[in-house]
Amino acid sequence: PLYESNVICEYLNEVYTDEKKYGPNLYPADAYERARCRIWIDHVNSRIVPSFYRFCQHQPHSSYSIEEARAEFLGHLKTFVKEADPTGPFFLGGQYSMVDIMLTPWLVRLWVFDHFKEGGLGMPAPGEGGEDEEVWARWRKWAEAVEARRSVQDTLSAREQYIPAYQRYAEDTTQSEVSKA
Repeated sequence: PLYESNVICEYLNEVYTDEKKYGPNLYPADAYERARCRIWIDHVNSRIVPSFYRFCQHQPHSSYSIEEARAEFLGHLKTFVKEADPTGPFFLGGQYSMVDIMLTPWLVRLWVFDHFKEGGLGMPAPGEGGEDEEVWARWRKWAEAVEARRSVQDTLSAREQYIPAYQRYAEDTTQSEVSKA
């Protein structure tokens, strides 16, 4: 069997290539741009996802503060956004791509910080981003476009289904391989 979401997504993109039936390829045609996509997919997997869980699992006795965990996570999001096409709405511009797909599951779970962590996510509200306001405005544009996609809406689970699983992360009591990493 195939496992790992990245591998499965790559496989599906390679197998279902009839654009009339399945929609556009999730990677650009240009080899350089495809390589660039892989770099930002790696950023999601090696920076954003681990810092999501580090932030989520923070406890008062952790060796790092909640503020450090929040800043690290938001910093990785800012780095991602700064490399996105400036007009968007998606990472590569007008087309939803594999890069967007890799970050989508984490985008739709950002509410867990407001639910479980003191101080919540801490992302600035519109007009309150200071010197990073342009970055956060671009983030909001990306997030709104991604969340509005039918494919995203049709595959979301209800928040209450996530609460027991993420409560274990928020309390740092889960025994998953992700939590141990």
